[in-house]
Amino acid sequence: MRYAYFPGCKIPHHLPEYGASVHTVCTALGIELVPVEFACCGWPIRHENPMASIYSAVRNFAVAAKAGLPIVTPCKCCFGNLRYAQSRMASDARLAAAVGNLLGREGLAVPAHTEVHHLLTVLDKDVGASRLREMTRTPLSGLRVACHYGCHALRPGNVTEFDDPLAPSVFERVLSATGAQTLDWDLRVECCGHPLRGRDDAISDALMRKKLENARDAGADVVATACTYCQMQFGQERSRLSQPALPQAVLFTRLLEAALGLAPLPDSWAL
Repeated sequence: MRYAYFPGCKIPHHLPEYGASVHTVCTALGIELVPVEFACCGWPIRHENPMASIYSAVRNFAVAAKAGLPIVTPCKCCFGNLRYAQSRMASDARLAAAVGNLLGREGLAVPAHTEVHHLLTVLDKDVGASRLREMTRTPLSGLRVACHYGCHALRPGNVTEFDDPLAPSVFERVLSATGAQTLDWDLRVECCGHPLRGRDDAISDALMRKKLENARDAGADVVATACTYCQMQFGQERSRLSQPALPQAVLFTRLLEAALGLAPLPDSWAL
């Protein structure tokens, strides 16, 4: 299993522990992450300059095509925007021609098709639950996990084609293979509030509080994340909340590290 690794911009600078755990887990499971000179996925300028956003995304497809590899990313925001760019290119011939002309100036071309995957899907389909169970050295039995999906991979479902946007299950399949008890909780597919951070912090905090309280009330020991921005929201911004007795947010690859015997189990996980 070889993939062109797309870490995105935020992980190296804001969540280096995410990138480190991704590499540790993938190495253990036989997934080769090939470093490729990617640029930004285009999401930060999607609304300010749509053309530049699409161009940035498609340029990454061209780079991956030259390497002859499909793309995998652990960032759901990057995943969502890359898939969005694919959808726009397929539905807008004028846009596709304009992007192709820009790429031609760099000696690049729009590839016929580029596979774009989120790491969760790779673990679910390419590795599989049986292999994950076989590789588990420290079962997470007794750990009650609220899987938080985030927005960008799920919606719009006809564009991302990640999972059923109303009743997703891939996250639970992956973590259940480690022995963890995944919970069915009311707000698992709702927004974490991060998109409003810096625009309306009060609403952002309210959405975060509501989600964490709902996870707590469902009996969660931890909230598992697979999105850079969601982890930043639940991890770095939760200090803004006045309620300390809320479940800790944990990157799903950190849970896998522990289950595979690649890292110790933190006492705070309450196993």
